Amino acid sequence: MIQTQIHKWSAEEFERLVLEKVPGVAVFDCDGTIWGGDSGHGFMVWSLEQGLVSRESSDWIDTRYRAYLAGQVPEPQICGEMVQLYVGLREAELRSAAARYVEEIVRPHIFPEIESLMKVLAARGAELWAVSSTNKWVVSEGVRELGIPENRVLAAEVAVKDGVIGGDLVDVPTDEAKAAALRRVGRARPDAVFGNSIHDLAMLQLAVHPYPVNPSHALLEAAAKNGWGFFRPRAAEGPEEAGARQ
Repeated sequence: MIQTQIHKWSAEEFERLVLEKVPGVAVFDCDGTIWGGDSGHGFMVWSLEQGLVSRESSDWIDTRYRAYLAGQVPEPQICGEMVQLYVGLREAELRSAAARYVEEIVRPHIFPEIESLMKVLAARGAELWAVSSTNKWVVSEGVRELGIPENRVLAAEVAVKDGVIGGDLVDVPTDEAKAAALRRVGRARPDAVFGNSIHDLAMLQLAVHPYPVNPSHALLEAAAKNGWGFFRPRAAEGPEEAGARQ
């Protein structure tokens, strides 16, 4: 139970608080923060339904994800395996699939208040970053029109050689690894960070100004302990969406 009073920002208050600080560097988590739902898991399921991987690989990742839900596989491991699933495929094929998935599934669930804020920040010259444990193909497609180019996307990624997806992990930014990824690219103290889950806490703690958005129960408790407020987009009010991570 949350013991400390925590302030919920209205949409107008939230936007004012962010913009009046004139952030030069703003970092956004994606699933649950920029858009509703879990696009990492969603893309995995969708790509299996599209027949992009073999039945054997499909059965393997299904078993692994069930084990993750049962607490038998840690978060960083499942996020990595959900990218390694595509080993041997042409990256161009995955990029095309990600573009279709984002257009059909992700874009309709972008939170209007966050989209508006990101576009204002980008127009004012802020350097926007996306940090996510979802695969980089989906994240890059999802944030491009919001002012974040692919070279400022830090997401779950595997090595690609000669256009073919390999199995060696490049990065899986979740929990402390999100903060580590930001430090690695020289953004150890971003002006503003936006995140929705406990897996974003480490990078929220790096920020000059942390902004919990649509926070899970665990992040809400952490926010209360840290004396932070929070913002919940109108589309996210009510019961938490199925599949949202803690």
